[in-house]
Amino acid sequence: MAIETILLAVGPGDADRTGRLADAVIDVAGPTGATVVLAHVFTDDEFDDVVDRLDYDPAGKPNSDEVAARHATIRSLSDALDAEDIGYSVRGAIGEHGETIVELAEDVNADSVFVGGRKRSPTGKAVFGSTAQEVMLSAPCPVTFVRED
Repeated sequence: MAIETILLAVGPGDADRTGRLADAVIDVAGPTGATVVLAHVFTDDEFDDVVDRLDYDPAGKPNSDEVAARHATIRSLSDALDAEDIGYSVRGAIGEHGETIVELAEDVNADSVFVGGRKRSPTGKAVFGSTAQEVMLSAPCPVTFVRED
């Protein structure tokens, strides 16, 4: 199966691992010629906070794609993809992280999903849940987990 579309999903905890995420996606997208969909998933509160920080006109209602495109994490990833001449688009979404990433993967017909995360104990996963685990169990395609150092 050829990889044509890669979904790289990021959230608020991924700012420190954009380099690792970019490198992992470039390693696959470069040789295959795949297009990357950079996706930032916000909860309702996260979205409102980012809109406030980005100083949007209160009369206008920004959409999640445009907010995601202005987010520092997405800008960092897009700079890395631009440097390697890899095609990409940006998607933003509001919702529960794991479920929304799976929906985005289905929506863009992703052949592969990349998510970041940190190592957690079984107790930590049980208490706090794991977005990456939910995506790995529910995604319609293979998922690559990029762990922080």
